[in-house]
Amino acid sequence: MHDPLRSLKFLPWRSLLQVSLLVAVVVIVLDFLLVLGYIQSNVFQRLLMLVYAPPLGIVISLAISVGLGALGVYLLERFYRLVSINTGSLWALVLCLAVVLFLKTLLPLPAVLFNLNQAGLIGIIIGVFWKGRPYWR
Repeated sequence: MHDPLRSLKFLPWRSLLQVSLLVAVVVIVLDFLLVLGYIQSNVFQRLLMLVYAPPLGIVISLAISVGLGALGVYLLERFYRLVSINTGSLWALVLCLAVVLFLKTLLPLPAVLFNLNQAGLIGIIIGVFWKGRPYWR
């Protein structure tokens, strides 16, 4: 009898979690820098308010989440060359990114750059599979 969950045991979970934590650290650092710029500079404050205004803000938020997904695949390619990347590991990366970024929202940190919601999750999926297109098998 074939066990469908058996392939989950052989995925590189440790590498995927490390990549997801690194992406979360990048998001936290950029959020901190954006908040610092927002507090310190009136020009930067007006710029952020303009960029995150409703018509453009939705597109910017989606683009950031796509970028985070692509960053996850890039870091996996760059730092974990021995990891076999395929469709299953890309889906596992999406899961790891979602879990780690969800746990980041539980911390009392500012969330200027990225806020995990349905559109953000869809953007992460698009980014992971857009950057991971050569690995679809």
